[in-house]
Amino acid sequence: MSTVTTTKPAPTAPGPAPVAADGGEGRIGLRANLRHIGALVRRNALQIKQDPESMFDVLFMPIIFTLLFVFVFGGAISGKGNQDAYVNYVIPGLMAMMGMNISMAVGTGVNDDFKKGVMDRFRSMPIARSSVLLAKIVVEIGRMMVAIVILLTVGFILGLSIKGSVLDLFLAIGLSAVFGASLMWIFILLGLTLKTAQAVQGMAMIVLMPLQFGSSIFAPPTTMPGWLQSFTDYNPLSNLADAARALINGTPVGDSVWMTLAWSVAITAATMPLAVRKFRQKT
Repeated sequence: MSTVTTTKPAPTAPGPAPVAADGGEGRIGLRANLRHIGALVRRNALQIKQDPESMFDVLFMPIIFTLLFVFVFGGAISGKGNQDAYVNYVIPGLMAMMGMNISMAVGTGVNDDFKKGVMDRFRSMPIARSSVLLAKIVVEIGRMMVAIVILLTVGFILGLSIKGSVLDLFLAIGLSAVFGASLMWIFILLGLTLKTAQAVQGMAMIVLMPLQFGSSIFAPPTTMPGWLQSFTDYNPLSNLADAARALINGTPVGDSVWMTLAWSVAITAATMPLAVRKFRQKT
């Protein structure tokens, strides 16, 4: 009679606890969060490399707008033959405009990623939801810097002179980047709320047009009707344009720098939590 002996399986060492793929920021450390943002920034940058046509707006918009406003409107605003003086007025204002127009691309990009199912892939990954949005903002700030460099290069060719210090110039560029980043949260929220990229673009233009042309970007507010001057005084784009203009031209900045920073903080504080919450709900 044979006996069958059974061996008790050896206990296995406990494996790592499964990581929930809900992207909760509270479960992910700061270092891991920064690593996720870096990886997603690289992914977005590779997308641009594979689709160089997506950089056409950054490359050509500064050239077209500068030539258009300097040679079409410069003579009417500054007087015929005084386009050089208008260059030093409009280029700092266009820095503010570049940031706003490029920020719109974030909203359409987020909306397009949901349509293509890219966000379904992120849903299954143990990453913070906010890292997806922050990575997009980092890449768009990079695109914005490229546009501003091209804008300043065209401005120098047309006679732009920096009367302030080099530090003032970099401060003007930094203000444009900070304010542009705050606007991106608005467009991200639109991209998460509206159904199509076309709807995002349409709504963005409704927001952009009054803010751009009802500001001090292209013409001094003193030439405008009284009711429009009141709107211009409270327009955040006017504050940014005035701050950049004063820094580049070496004139007193007044409260324009602090007002620009205050607007940037207020816009970010109001829209960033809403955008992150909406993103979590959709994913």
